Amino acid sequence: MPWFYLFVASLLEVCWTYSLKALNVQKIREVDWMHSLSQPAHLTPVIPLVAYVAFGLGNVMFLSMAMRHIPTATAYAAWMALAVVGLKLIDVFVLKQSFSLLHLFYTSLIIIGVIGLRRLG
Repeated sequence: MPWFYLFVASLLEVCWTYSLKALNVQKIREVDWMHSLSQPAHLTPVIPLVAYVAFGLGNVMFLSMAMRHIPTATAYAAWMALAVVGLKLIDVFVLKQSFSLLHLFYTSLIIIGVIGLRRLG
């Protein structure tokens, strides 16, 4: 179960990162808070902020649950590696960014490292 928690924490880290990318502080500052309650469409700039907080809290919660049973260095390395792989997959398949054989090679090294850590831990 701790490795499942670590996987969930990594997914939440990916979501947190993209919510951070979508966050626009200037648009949040421009929200007319007095009139936004009557017109919820005006609150759309706040959605990435709410997602940022929710994904961040969930990320920390699941990572801490995993670290109770997995050595800290192993859990942190695996969590970050899984998040990096997830971010790269989103970049390539959703955001249509470039992907080369070198990307594949180095991403494979990350995956191999996580598998190795899993077998040791």
